[in-house]
Amino acid sequence: MSKKTMGIHHITAIVGHPQENVDFYAGVLGLRLVKQTVNFDDPGTYHLYFGNEGGKPGTIITFFPWPDAYQGKIGGGQVGVTSYVVPKGALEFWAKRLETFHISFTKMERFGETSLLFEDPHGLQLEIVEREEGLVNTWSFGAITSEVAIKGFGGATLLSTQPQKTAELLEKTMGLEKVGQEGEFIRYRSTADIGNIIDLQLTPAARGEMGVGTVHHIAWRASDDQDQLEWKQYVKEHGYGVTPVKNRNYFNAIYFREHGEILFEIATDPPGFAHDESQETMGNELKLPEQYEPHRDKIERVLLPFKVRELD
Repeated sequence: MSKKTMGIHHITAIVGHPQENVDFYAGVLGLRLVKQTVNFDDPGTYHLYFGNEGGKPGTIITFFPWPDAYQGKIGGGQVGVTSYVVPKGALEFWAKRLETFHISFTKMERFGETSLLFEDPHGLQLEIVEREEGLVNTWSFGAITSEVAIKGFGGATLLSTQPQKTAELLEKTMGLEKVGQEGEFIRYRSTADIGNIIDLQLTPAARGEMGVGTVHHIAWRASDDQDQLEWKQYVKEHGYGVTPVKNRNYFNAIYFREHGEILFEIATDPPGFAHDESQETMGNELKLPEQYEPHRDKIERVLLPFKVRELD
């Protein structure tokens, strides 16, 4: 048996104050807050999800906001850069928008593409690139219309402590196709039209330190529960220790750490984010898994309040 992942399901990072996080990803980048819930392993911490209008796999970035946590260090065993894709012709809009909000950026050329490289308020490395692939995001917010809105992930740049081991995993286990090499980067492609490009840095990176401004894990897509169980067995057969299936309410998840020390998750596409609230109202209220609902009052007293607000 051989398997191929469709691509990125979501990326999860650690950030600082939740209001700063929401202002940047909703107010500046125009993403939709599709779910506000808590870290199921630490219910005193938010788990905030941002994506396209429907919160579809391949568009979702999630955050654990820890206002008083120490600053992390981006390095080996992490996603180094999270890439967002916008429609062709939209890059100039984004350059001007970043300037308007006094966000410094660098133009970068790689594999024949121009991208804007910048940081979020907490030090997370991001880039924006134009591509034809991917459905238009119909979500509009502030000055961001669907013609220029972020469609979802372009992909990610991986930093590994053992790049050759990570390369072997990406090709032989995850089923990505090697499509090019430029300088110290190998580029891989998955079968999806979004969240489908992975650049792996070939130079071994000194191990990063988890904290604010770093990616906690990258999640890959499984089409359903059966596909995920097949992945669980398949990854185990390739020599990786895999966790039991964990119910994350909006998807089921398994986790394993690859030999380059990057934490991988494989998450199911269903059930999605609209099963405990309507698609129209997603993200408006704090949603708790049933085991924490009896403790709602206590949890809400601990969590810092925030608002989704237009900054234009």
